[in-house]
Parts: sequence; C-alpha cells; structure tokens
Amino acid sequence: MTLTELRYIVTLAREQHFGRAAERCFVSQPTLSVGVKKLEAELGISIFERTKSSVQVTPLGEQVVKQAQKVLEEAAAVREIASAGKDQLSTTLRVGAIYTIGPYLFPHLIPQIRRLAPAMPLYIEENFTAVLRQKLRNGELDAIIIALPFTEPDVLTKALYDEPFTVLMPCQHPLSQQESIRRSQLCENELLLLGEGHCFRDQVLEACPGLSSMTARDNKLRTDVEGGSLETLRHMVASGMGMTVLPMSAAGDRSYTPGMLETRPFEAPVPFRTVAIAWRASFPRPKAIDLLADAIRHCSIMEKPAA
Repeated sequence: MTLTELRYIVTLAREQHFGRAAERCFVSQPTLSVGVKKLEAELGISIFERTKSSVQVTPLGEQVVKQAQKVLEEAAAVREIASAGKDQLSTTLRVGAIYTIGPYLFPHLIPQIRRLAPAMPLYIEENFTAVLRQKLRNGELDAIIIALPFTEPDVLTKALYDEPFTVLMPCQHPLSQQESIRRSQLCENELLLLGEGHCFRDQVLEACPGLSSMTARDNKLRTDVEGGSLETLRHMVASGMGMTVLPMSAAGDRSYTPGMLETRPFEAPVPFRTVAIAWRASFPRPKAIDLLADAIRHCSIMEKPAA
C-alpha cells in the first residue's frame, strides 16, 4: 500500500470517472486503473463497483476512501511541518473565497500579502461555500474566506470584520429621495437577488424575513438569473429592472456614468454579515494564517461607496 495508491482511490471516488481521475493525478488511465486494482487485491475487497458508464464507491469502499483521505492529510502535514520548520512564509498559501467576497477583497489583499510576505507565493480561488468547504477538507486549499456561521469538524475559524448591507437602486427610483431604507420597504418594491446556492441570498432573506413570504404572494422577488453574480445584479439595476441589496464592499456606481445608480444605507438596526477565515486545525503554518488575517484587516474594502 502506497500513498500514491491511496491518492488514486480518493481522486477516483471524487471524480467517479477513470479518465478524469487520471488527469487529476497526472498519470495515464491504465496506470491509475492498475494502481486501484493492486490496492483492492492487497486489501481483498472491492472499493469500486464498475460499469461501462460509471464508477461507484462500494459501502465498504467509502470507509476505506475516508480513511485514505485522513492518511493523505497527515502525510501532507508531515511535509508541511518540514517545510514550515524552514520558513512558514516561504511556500505557497492557497486561499479560497466565496463569490461575493473574492472579487472585492483579492485586488486589495494580493498587494498586502506581497508587502508583508514577499517570498510567499499566493494561490487564490473563488467558489461557492460548499465547494470551498470540501477543498479545505481535502487539503486543496489552506484557508478559505467565508461568511459566518460556518462549522466543520477539525476546522478553526476567526472572525475578521462585520460588513453592513446596503441598497443599490437606479437614480430615478422613488426611494432614492430617502436618506435610509427600512427593511419593510424591500417588500414593496421589485427586488433582485442572487439565485439559489449563493449564501448571500440566504443572508439577505434571513435579515429581511418579509421577503420570503413576498416571493409567493406577488412574485416581485427576481431570482431568475442562474449563476448570477453581484456584478450581474448591478447591471440589472443599472438597466432599470429593479433594486438590490449588496454587501458594502460591492456597492457603489463604479464602471457607470455618474448619476445612473444610487446607494442608500438601511435604517438601524443595519443588517450585516460577519466575514471570517477558516483553516484546518492541523495546518502546520500558523504564522501564515495570522499574516493572512492581518492582511485582510488592513485591506481598504469597507470605505463608503460613492453615491
């Protein structure tokens, strides 16, 4: 039994396809297939159930794959410990962020990291919370930037800052005459929100409970842009399709002619989200995590947006 063979079965269980698994492992498909069969023969069990069109993990195989993942994580930790003993800030730090944070944080974060740790390469990725969670567990990412609450076994979190929500609307919108917006007024106007799967959508619905009942009542809640982003919502608002709620870092009228968009704060209590970083408790480079947290806190993304 080798680490390479364990990596083969973990990757195959994830991809459920020999070709894709081989590509992820940077080997040929026959090499991966032989390695998997060799391990099955050594263990005397079938880890996978194979058909012409699919590969499924057997019930016993699921337990083996789960344990193999733990072994690979521990092996990676050994390498990290050896590397960290030399310099915790000299090897690549792999950081992920959710879609509603990454585009607005990374342009500020990268220069901060370069200034604080010029010898530490940085890999960045944007994705959904569920995908980032899995990649963190698998060791594909070292730390992720998410919104609380976030719980995962053997994963630590550190709150970084609270980010208020704000309302974006066309400049001709009647509510633009107000200095602030009541949450209840969102239910009285056509509101654009992200589609299913985006945690920011859930945060807005939780902060403004009346929106959920409004959806069924008069269908004013627009979520028909699949795979939509905050920038997509901004474009829709600029075209006059409605108003939307954005985190403060994503608000403003940049990229548009002055006078097209208006932002307004909420009346107190202002809804907000808590942005945090999460990392595996076993990650052996605490100095890199501390530096990442400090760099994020120094990023100037919370300035009041232009109206």
